[in-house]
Amino acid sequence: MKAQKPLQWLFWLVLVAFLSWDWQISPQIDLRNEPPAIALGSGKASVGGHCAIAK
Repeated sequence: MKAQKPLQWLFWLVLVAFLSWDWQISPQIDLRNEPPAIALGSGKASVGGHCAIAK
């Protein structure tokens, strides 16, 4: 049981380090250029799905 404690600490340390690294190197989010979360009723044409096939 004692061997698990260092592994737990190592896991959390690696996770926090990875998230910090990812936060630093990722470009800032441009909220004005993001697609809408839900495009229902927005007037945008649906593309790519089976419902977009012309009948």
